[in-house]
Amino acid sequence: MTLFLTPVIAAIVLGIIGAVVEGLFYPLTIGIVVLVAALVHLGMHLRRSGRRSRALR
Repeated sequence: MTLFLTPVIAAIVLGIIGAVVEGLFYPLTIGIVVLVAALVHLGMHLRRSGRRSRALR
């Protein structure tokens, strides 16, 4: 979960900096890219962990 929360927090901070500071559009863009990458990583992790094979009895 740490591998998901750390990039999300970084994306939020970069998004706030990019939105507040005038003339700095690239932190907002980087924040959006990091957030999308974190969501893709979470989706892949959830999909992979949901496919546990069960032994037949």
